[in-house]
Amino acid sequence: MSQRHPIIAVTGSSGAGTTTVMKSFAHIFRRDGIDAQVIEGDSFHRYGRTEMRERVQAADRGTGPAISHFGPEANLLGELAATFAEYAGHGTGKVRRYIHDAAEAKELGGEPGTFTDWQAMQPGSDLLFYEGLHGGYVADDVDVARHVDLLVGVVPIINLEWIQKLHRDRHQRGYSQDAVVDTILRRMPDYVNHICPQFSRTHVNFQRVPTVDTSNPFIARDIPSADESMVVIRFRDPKGIDFPYLLSMLHDSWMSRPNNIVVPGGKMGLAMQLIFTPMILRLMDLKRRAH
Repeated sequence: MSQRHPIIAVTGSSGAGTTTVMKSFAHIFRRDGIDAQVIEGDSFHRYGRTEMRERVQAADRGTGPAISHFGPEANLLGELAATFAEYAGHGTGKVRRYIHDAAEAKELGGEPGTFTDWQAMQPGSDLLFYEGLHGGYVADDVDVARHVDLLVGVVPIINLEWIQKLHRDRHQRGYSQDAVVDTILRRMPDYVNHICPQFSRTHVNFQRVPTVDTSNPFIARDIPSADESMVVIRFRDPKGIDFPYLLSMLHDSWMSRPNNIVVPGGKMGLAMQLIFTPMILRLMDLKRRAH
């Protein structure tokens, strides 16, 4: 953690709602004139798409160790912690991009499923913003979370997460349902051991809960919409949180515990801006004072 060079990290698996978080933070950064150095978690994967597929196939045949993008074997987590540490200390570091699709390949000049070269961060950024799977990761030899000034978790209940993955992989990526289910099962040990514990370290957690029946996610025909969901927002330390203000600004919200507020799913983005704007401005004020 560093007052001079603050770090904000959003952790949550694909489809968890991190896109809404990215947009909310982008609005705050633009509105308040904050220059954020962005790091995508995918850029710290250890393997490109082709090599990762080969290693997964080897694991399925029993000729290689179990591996998934949720676990440390498939990610450069030591390098991620070192990057956070360097930025916290000096406001510098190296970044690269993972090329997801043809559009990014045209923009970045590489093949889909590969990485760009490592490059030095642009100097003079106000803060570092990370979005990915491991912003709150802690192990015996690696501690990413210790460098983060504001750690945010975004996680739907597990059945909803499975529905979102099934629909995305089947309709956007052309995978069969059996292949997607195999991926879910293969990832489960890493999800339990390496993803879930991070949500106990977050300063603020957002959990989306559908208000429709998702008891069998493998037969769901569509993804529950935001209007068919509620979002449970949990604060690790509720001291200083203006709950009466949030309740007045977020219509139909209520408190379920002294550190939990529940809001309609469609107001998740607004809730994030109301909650995080004063937190980010405080980080910026501490930064100015430290300098």
